[in-house]
Amino acid sequence: MVGRILAAFAASMLLCGGTSFAQAPSAAPKAAKSAAKPAEAVKPPAAMTGGAEPTLIGQFGTWGAYSAAPNGKLVCFALAKPASSKTNPPNRPRDPAYAFVSSRPAEKVVNEVSVMIGYQLKPGSESSVDVGGASYAMYTQGDGLWIKNAAEEDAMVQAMRRSPDITVKGVSAKGTETTDTFSLKGLAQALDKIAQDCRR
Repeated sequence: MVGRILAAFAASMLLCGGTSFAQAPSAAPKAAKSAAKPAEAVKPPAAMTGGAEPTLIGQFGTWGAYSAAPNGKLVCFALAKPASSKTNPPNRPRDPAYAFVSSRPAEKVVNEVSVMIGYQLKPGSESSVDVGGASYAMYTQGDGLWIKNAAEEDAMVQAMRRSPDITVKGVSAKGTETTDTFSLKGLAQALDKIAQDCRR
């Protein structure tokens, strides 16, 4: 489990001991010359890259493909914000939510799915991600979600490549229930770009 927690590039604490990115200001990524126009690009939170400036290597639908090298180790990730979010009770405040699919070649990690949900999750709670008619149990820590059964991750990523969206459900430490829906438009292309550009 420690390896999987450390594996979530999305939180800089995993790589560089940074603060929770849900509380960090946004950092404007520099665009690679070959990248598509970043007009719709989601800007990764500053703490997510541990001080290493992320480079946008492609924008595909709602998903941005990025690379960074915190502590000299290449990390690549696809990132998106939810297309819609609901809370119960309604209108509860929260930080922005993000879905990530990250790869860390030095650690031989490919296409690890995580969600930073924008609030502290209820300790010991479990969440779920629904994609392509299947539901995947997620374990929680802090403001992050990771797939509970690592053996299901490849099937989950393949389902995400084919499906129009995913739905993520969680419960905050204060008991607020949230439902976030992320469009998967462009995810497959973003993952292909990462696989092409992030081999070392």
